[in-house]
Amino acid sequence: MDEILKQAIIAAGQEHLLRFIDNLSAGELAQFTEELAAIDWAQIPALSAEYVLKRPDIAIPADLAPAEFFPLKPADAAMQKLYCDADAKGVELLKNGKVCCLTVAGGQGTRLGFDGPKGTYPIGPVSDLSLFGYFAGSIARTSEKYGSQIDWYIMTSPINRAATEAFFREKNFFGLPQDSVFFFTQGTMPAFGTDGKLLMSSKNSLALSPDGHGGTLLALRKSGALDKMLAKGVEYISYFQVDNPLVPVADPRFIGLSALENAEMSAIMLSKTNSREKLGNFCVSGGRTMIIEYSDLPDELAEKRNADGSLAFVAGSPAIHVLSVGFVEKLTSGGTLRLPWHRADKKIACLDENGELFTPSEPNGVKLESFIFDALPLAAKVMILEGDRAEVFAPTKNATGVDSAESCRVMITERNARRLQAAGVEIPLTSEGKVDAVIQLAPERVLDEADAAELVKITGLKKILAGQVVAL
Repeated sequence: MDEILKQAIIAAGQEHLLRFIDNLSAGELAQFTEELAAIDWAQIPALSAEYVLKRPDIAIPADLAPAEFFPLKPADAAMQKLYCDADAKGVELLKNGKVCCLTVAGGQGTRLGFDGPKGTYPIGPVSDLSLFGYFAGSIARTSEKYGSQIDWYIMTSPINRAATEAFFREKNFFGLPQDSVFFFTQGTMPAFGTDGKLLMSSKNSLALSPDGHGGTLLALRKSGALDKMLAKGVEYISYFQVDNPLVPVADPRFIGLSALENAEMSAIMLSKTNSREKLGNFCVSGGRTMIIEYSDLPDELAEKRNADGSLAFVAGSPAIHVLSVGFVEKLTSGGTLRLPWHRADKKIACLDENGELFTPSEPNGVKLESFIFDALPLAAKVMILEGDRAEVFAPTKNATGVDSAESCRVMITERNARRLQAAGVEIPLTSEGKVDAVIQLAPERVLDEADAAELVKITGLKKILAGQVVAL
C-alpha cells in the first residue's frame, strides 16, 4: 500500500483500518487499497466531528416562509394562457428529443418483504407487472406519442446493479431499444461507529453504504451519463423515484413550465393532508428555495394557518423533479459536489476489535446520506407546480397499510377507473363509493385520458361488472 495513502489515513485518525493489512493476500490488499484510495481522507475528521460525535443542529432560518407555487388549476386567464404555452413548449421539447428520464432505483425491497431490487417488485393489480415495467411502458408510450425515443437513465447501487441489469435482460428491456436504457451506480460512503471511527465489514473492506439520492448528480458525471446527455442534445431531466408507479414519467406541462420559467430545478408539490404528513416542506429563506423535513419543522410553523384556515406550509414534496442538464453540469464541474449530509443511526454489521464479524441488535453506527432536494438552494431559479395526488403519487414503501403495495394497487385501479369512466365506461362502486373491481391498463397503451378513450373505442368496452378483474 502506498505510504502517502497510509499517512492520509493515519492523519484522519483512522489508523485502526490498517491493522490487518499484513495478513492480506495480494489480491485482497489491492482491493482494499482501491477502496481506501477512493475516500476523501481530508474531510473524514470534519464529518466525524460534525455528524457523528455530536448530533447536527437543525437551524431553522428566522425568515423561513412557505414557498410559492403554481396551482394545479390556473387562477386566472393569464395563468391559463401560461399553462397552454407550457403544454406546447413541453410537447416541443419532447418531440425534439430534449428530455430524458431518470429513475433513482438503488434500494432493495426489504420493507416489502421482497428479496430483490425494489424496481423488480410486482405491483400490477392484476398481473405481476413490476415497478420498472410500469415506467418502461409509460416511457414507451410517451416516446410513441411524441415521435422521439426518450432515453432512460437508471441509478442503481453496488448491491443491486447486477440483479437490476439481469432483470432487464430477462424482460428483453420491456420492448425498449436496449441502447436507450443506461444503468449507472451511485457512490458510496463509509459508515462510522458512534466513536467516530470508520467501521469495517471484513479485514479488507470498509462498511460502505449508498451515499443517498443526492449522490445522483455526481454519479451522472462520473458514469459518463451526463456526457451522453450532452452529446445527444438533451436539455431536461425528468427525475423520479422507483417506488411510485403513478408518476408522470415526462409531463409536458411540468417540463414546459420549467423551460418557460428558466428554472434550473423544478419540483412537483402536493397539498399536505395534515400538518404532520411525512412529506418534506417547500420553504424559502433569503430568496432561496429549500426543503425542511417534516420532522424538523417547528410545531408553530407546521400548524401555522392562513386567514382562510388553510395550512400556511402546505406544499409537500413527493420527490418528483425536473433538472436542467446545464444545472447538473455546473454543479458537478471539477468532479466534485458538496451537498450537506444527513445522519441516520443504523444497525451495521462490522468487525469487532478481534477481527470477528459482529451483528448488532441495536443501532451501533452512523450512515451519512445526501438528498437531491438539497440542490434546490443552489439553483438560480426554482419552479414549483402543484400536482394532483390521486393522479401522480402512490408510494410503495411497505407491504400493507399506509404508503404500501396494497394501497398503491388500489390507487392504480382507481386512476384507471377514472380514465375509463371519462371515456364513458360504467364503473361499479361500493356503498362507500369505492371502485368495486380490479382494473389494470397497460401503461404502454394508456398514458392519459385520451389514450383511455381510444382504447375504449377500439375494444368497445361499455361496462365493468361488480367484482370483475379487468386487464386491458
